[in-house]
Amino acid sequence: MALKRMDNVGIVVEDLGVTIDFFRELGLELEGRATIEGEWAGRVTGLGDQHVEIAMMRTPDGHSRLELSRFLTPPVVADHRNAPVNALGYLRVMFTVDDIDDTLERLRARGAQLVGEVVRYKNVYRLCYIRGPEGLLIGLAQELS
Repeated sequence: MALKRMDNVGIVVEDLGVTIDFFRELGLELEGRATIEGEWAGRVTGLGDQHVEIAMMRTPDGHSRLELSRFLTPPVVADHRNAPVNALGYLRVMFTVDDIDDTLERLRARGAQLVGEVVRYKNVYRLCYIRGPEGLLIGLAQELS
């Protein structure tokens, strides 16, 4: 059996509202919000009795999604939000944007901070990493033509 697609990337956050607003400003659309709880959910995650608020964010092309989760129970047990870019595990999510300078300006108003600098890769991309809400590492790429 062949892989069909990647459905979403999950990110655990403390402040769901602020994170939704940030990703909306980036250009993602809120597809829906829900509360997930019950013994079936705990069987999937291995966490037992859990209560989680989720928001599903969709890219404008409809092909990619971010699932933002805020755990009410059990409590969060680790914090990787400020890990450097060479840390093991989740590194970043990369988005292609029309205008990297405009995107940075809009996201800075929502607390985003440039990690290094905007660089040019050959004559193909302008690239940068930013820290978004709660220190989430996000990559931005602008295709050059």
